[in-house]
Amino acid sequence: MTASATTTGESARLRWKLELAVPALFDAGQRLIEHPRIRELYPAYLVASHGVIRASVPLMRTALERARSAAPSDAVAAGLASYLEPHIDEELDHDVWLLEDLETLGRDPDEVCSRPPSAAIAALVGAPYYWTLHYHPVAVLGYIALLEGYPPRITEVDALMAGTGYPREAFRTLIRHAELDPLHRDDLDEALDRLPLTPAQSTVIATTALHSVDAFTRLLEDLLEEAG
Repeated sequence: MTASATTTGESARLRWKLELAVPALFDAGQRLIEHPRIRELYPAYLVASHGVIRASVPLMRTALERARSAAPSDAVAAGLASYLEPHIDEELDHDVWLLEDLETLGRDPDEVCSRPPSAAIAALVGAPYYWTLHYHPVAVLGYIALLEGYPPRITEVDALMAGTGYPREAFRTLIRHAELDPLHRDDLDEALDRLPLTPAQSTVIATTALHSVDAFTRLLEDLLEEAG
C-alpha cells in the first residue's frame, strides 16, 4: 500500500518520504539483476551486503545502550529500547548467513572478513552511528526503515538464480529476508507510531532514512561501475 503525505501516523509519513527517494535505488537494483555479468556481480553484491550487515547489530546495540541510559527521563528512549531489545535478537547471525552463501560460491569467509569496507558501506552505516551518538539513538530507526522496509521479492531472487546459474543454496539469505522482513517492517511501523516523537526527532529519523537510500544506491552504482 502506498502511503500518502496526508496520512496520519509517523510510519506512514516516513514511508511517504522514502517512496519519493527509493526509485533511484530500485533502478540500480534492477540494472544489477539484469546485468550481463551478473554471475560475477552477485558474489561482489554479497560481499558488500556482508560489510553492511555485520555492522548492523553492533549499531543497534550502541543505540540500545544509549537508549537505556536515557530511558529514565526520556520516554522516546524508553520506547526505543523496548523495540530494539527483541529486534536485535531477531537480527543475530545474518552476517553468518551471508558468509555461508559466499562459501557455497567458493569464497573464503576469512578473506571476505579481512577486506576493508568501501566508502559507500562506511557512509551507509557510519552516519547512523553519528546521529545515534551525537544526537539521539532514535535515529537508528531511519536506517532500519530502509533495510527492512523494502525486502527482496521472491521473483527477484528467482531472476538472480536464473541469471547467475548458481544453486539455491547461494541465495538462502535473500530468501530468508524475503520471508522475514515484511514482518519486521510491520513491527517497526508499530514502534514508530507508538513513540511520542518530537518534530526534531521525526526529522532525524527521516534524514537517516533518506541518507541510507542515497548511500545504498551509491553502493550498487559502485558495483555496477566496477563491472563495466
